[in-house]
Amino acid sequence: MPMLGLTIGGMTCGCCSGRVKRVLEARPDVRSAHIDHDLGRGLVDVVEGGDTNAIVQAVNATGFSCTT
Repeated sequence: MPMLGLTIGGMTCGCCSGRVKRVLEARPDVRSAHIDHDLGRGLVDVVEGGDTNAIVQAVNATGFSCTT
């Protein structure tokens, strides 16, 4: 699973997208993340065997809604 597309709700500014990016990139199963608050989307480069549900839950835990 090289790339994972996310729909992220509740982001209103660059600080919001930066927060989501930092949370995702702190995970050992995420290589990198590109988050766009204007579009409410994220593209995540996930290592092989990465846990998609845990990645979504990590975003939800930051206070934003997230689905794949």
